[in-house]
This record gives sequence, C-alpha cells and structure tokens, in this order.
Amino acid sequence: MSLAASALSACANPIVTTNETAQQTASGGTATMSARPSNDKLVNAFDYYLRTDDVHAGYYFTSPSGSWRCVIVPRSWAGCQSTAGTGRIGVTGAPQSVTDDTGQSAAPNTIVVRTLGDPQFAAVPADEVKQPSGTTKTLPFNKILAAAGFRCNTQQEVGISCLSEQTGNGFTFSNTGVSWQYTDVP
Repeated sequence: MSLAASALSACANPIVTTNETAQQTASGGTATMSARPSNDKLVNAFDYYLRTDDVHAGYYFTSPSGSWRCVIVPRSWAGCQSTAGTGRIGVTGAPQSVTDDTGQSAAPNTIVVRTLGDPQFAAVPADEVKQPSGTTKTLPFNKILAAAGFRCNTQQEVGISCLSEQTGNGFTFSNTGVSWQYTDVP
C-alpha cells in the first residue's frame, strides 16, 4: 500500500456525533485586564536611536524633568541614572554599595534590568548611559519607548518604569523610592 493510500485510509474512520450541545455561560461582570503591557501609547523608537560605531548603539531618552537619563541597549539591558553627575543614583532605599562588572565594590549610580535576571541597582560608567553626541530626546509623560526587547515609560505620578519583554521583570522608580516591577501607563 502506498503512503498516500495509507494516509487516506486512516482518515476513513466514521465521524461520531453525540447530539450534545455546548451551553453558553455568561462571563463574570468585570473583564480581566491583560498582563501584556499596552501598545497604544508607543513613540517611534527610531527617533530615540543613535549608533556611534559597530559597538555602541542605543535608544536614549531623558525624563520630562531632565533629572534622569536612560538608555535601552539593544537585546542587553535598559537603565537610568541621575543627570546630576553626583556618582550616586539618588533614589531612596538604594544600597550604599554594589559589586561592579570588575568585581569591585562601588556606589550604585544606575538602576538596570537586563534581558535575563532581576532588576537591580548597579555601577555603570556614565558614558554607557549618556547619549554620546547631540541633544537627548525627552520621553513625554505617559508615552512608551519599546525597542530591542525592552520598554520604558515616564509617568508624572510614579516616575520611570522599564521592563525586559523576555522575562517580564522590570522596575519603577523616582527619587523617592523603587518598586521591582514595571508600571504600565494609564
């Protein structure tokens, strides 16, 4: 018997009809909110992108107050630091020190979320967060910058929020404190 004939004979079984009807049930009074972040307030990510060479590229923005500068490094991490240049993050509740990429103890100056892992305070050189040239574009309140596996937004009520789209891990912060979860725009 050929392969085609055996495939057809496998489909020759009778169809069984039970005469049962599915009953429609009314759903509860309130709709559940989707766990997916909203997309209706996206900005054009291209407007925030700057590539300086084969190694350095990112989506750069500042908060509407001008107090914070942030970057999304494609498929690597998103983070923010103070524009004050004090060498410290300036967020209530931040630790006194963190371990930097070289294994040394350093003052935290950035809050980051990586593609994988939990968000955290970190010590990141300013030139990795600051736009290398030109004027950094402001991300308006209640707008979302989604690019290269991350999304960030600014809100007047809660501050800046960023998320790894791969893990769903994120942060929301202002100078008054931090929450280790993403806060979507209203």
